Amino acid sequence: MSMNDLLKKFSVKECAKFLVGGGSAVLTDFFVYHMLMFLGVGIDISKLISYVAGAAVGFVINKLWTFQCRKFKGSEIFRYIVLYIFSAIINSCVNRLVLWMFNISLLAFLAATAVSTVINFLGQKFWVFNKNKSDGTTSEEI
Repeated sequence: MSMNDLLKKFSVKECAKFLVGGGSAVLTDFFVYHMLMFLGVGIDISKLISYVAGAAVGFVINKLWTFQCRKFKGSEIFRYIVLYIFSAIINSCVNRLVLWMFNISLLAFLAATAVSTVINFLGQKFWVFNKNKSDGTTSEEI
């Protein structure tokens, strides 16, 4: 597959929707993370719990709005969970690494979020909510 063929698979509208949906998930992640830290929960546990909360919000928004997959299938949910486990591990590692390097929690959070955003977009678009794999329907423009 050429670079041009790959670029044709991306639409500005879809990327924008993903960022809006992802923004909602990130805000959930951010507030849960800081609330748990305030309550004295450890960094890694706080990050894991907040990430899962954000992932749940992101699933609903991205499935129904961004990628317009209306049918719910077990295999799709399984793929989403696998993607988010992988992404959560990377997210936590990046968060911990940046905290170790710079000791700035906001920078660590943003770096971890940026890396996992790219992983999640690509994984959801091409693996989790791929129309050819999930429900076989075509998306309608909203």
